[in-house]
Formats: sequence, structure tokens, C-alpha cells
Amino acid sequence: MNLSLGVSYKNILSNKTLPEMPPFVNISSMIPWKRLSHLFFLFGAAVLGGALNAVAGGGSFVGFPSLLFTGLPPIQANATNTIALWPGSLASVGAYWRELAQQKRGFLLLLVGSSLVGGMLGSLLLLRTPQETLFNLIPYLLLGTTVLFACRTLLTTRLRWLVRENKPPSVPTLAGGALAQLAIALYGGYFGGGLGILLLAILAIMGMENVHQMNSLKTLLTSCINGVAVVTFLCAGTIAWPQAIVMISGAILGGYGGAFYGRKIEQRWVRLLVILVGFSLTLYFFVLQKVRG
Repeated sequence: MNLSLGVSYKNILSNKTLPEMPPFVNISSMIPWKRLSHLFFLFGAAVLGGALNAVAGGGSFVGFPSLLFTGLPPIQANATNTIALWPGSLASVGAYWRELAQQKRGFLLLLVGSSLVGGMLGSLLLLRTPQETLFNLIPYLLLGTTVLFACRTLLTTRLRWLVRENKPPSVPTLAGGALAQLAIALYGGYFGGGLGILLLAILAIMGMENVHQMNSLKTLLTSCINGVAVVTFLCAGTIAWPQAIVMISGAILGGYGGAFYGRKIEQRWVRLLVILVGFSLTLYFFVLQKVRG
């Protein structure tokens, strides 16, 4: 397997327009045998990413870079990673149905509406971004996501303290939260790394304290943001289907296995692994940019 990004991007980065993807046809005709090793690699990465998401989060640190390593252009890699993760989050919504039913309908409609609009705008912005620009943004996006992941406990603890000190949120606070949710959803449709952490933060600012209700809303909003992004990417034809199908299968398997065995593993060690992988990939892409000049 050739994991060299320099060769893979040589022609891609010289053209700032979005490379055309082939139409969806028989999958077997789209998979050259010499690239089967890539599919096995992506399946393993998806299993690991699904397991990480089930235990501590951070699956995006594995899926998106893995697609880049196999030579997929940045925009197609982002779109394919989005559709690979979406079924898992969508399935989780059903598990939280009881908590979601306890939420006020107006509150739900406000957040879901902001998420759908922001997710669509973010995905459209991604499609308008030149490949080279997105490639240059990758180390900064990974760095920001890694820092968010590393500091999430401190962030949520601080926000909960602020919520205890303040009165229940007023109408202006809810309106401001909806605008902040729109901005977060725009980011989620564009890239999405660390999206769950940002969603939990904004829900805490809006006055929520029940962890299960916050997780239920986080899951619903993530599904909405990724769902509308998936529709946008489907219409634009930017999804690499063989890779997506392989990764969806791996993510489902990894998610089930991670949920089953995750109780036996201390989450702090998993979080440390995710942080180490995140900073390592960030350093790798920074070095790669320097080498490219």
C-alpha cells in the first residue's frame, strides 16, 4: 500500500476545481484488484473509528486521514467520511427517543432548524472550497479538534459551573444559542471534527444540566447536520461509494464491539490514545506542508 500523500496530491492540487467522481455503477467494476489493500485498510480504520466513537469519541481522527492516505482528494474524503459516520449517529437517535420526547417541541424545532440550515450551508461551502485550500487547512482543523477533545472535560465542567451560577436562560439567551448553533452546524457541515464537544458546550450554555438529555440532543443534532450534508454530497456526486460502503460496515462492527467491550477498558487510556493520534496526525500534515513548500 502506498501511503505517500505527496504523489497522490500532485495532480489534484494543481487543479483548484473539484475533480469529477464517476457515476454510481456496479461496485465490482469500480474496484481495481490492486487497490483491495486500500479497502482492507479502510475497513480496519472504520472498525477502530467506530469503536472509539462508542467508547470515548474521536473516530474522525481515524476515518478522514485514512481516506487521505489511500489517495482520495480532501473534499471527497470529507464527504465519504461523513456518510460513513452518519448511519451510526442516526441509529443512536432511536436509543435516546425517551429523552428526546421530554424536550419542548419549540425548543427542538429551533435547534433542529438551525442545524439543518447550518449543515447545508457548511456542506455547500465545502464544495466551493478549492482542493488545495482544504488540504492546507487540514492540520489546523485537526489541531483545533484535538485541543477541543483534550480539553473537553475542563470545558464542560466550567460551563456547568456557569450554569449553576446563572438564572435559567431567557429568550435572548435562547435566540443567541440558536445563532451559535447555526454557526456550529455550519462548521459541522464543512468538517465536523469535534462537533459533539461543541454541541454539548452550547447546550450547557443554554441551561441544560441533565447529561442524558444533553447527549440525546447532541446525537439528534449531529444526525441532522450530517444528514443534510450527506444529501448535499449525494447531489454533488462527491462520495466515493466503494470506500463509503466498506467504512459503513466497519464502523457498525466497531461501534457494536466498542460498546460491548468498552466497559472493560478505562476511558482515560482511550482518550489518551485519541489525543496522541490527533497530535501525531496534526504534526504529520504540518510537516507534509513544509516538505511541499
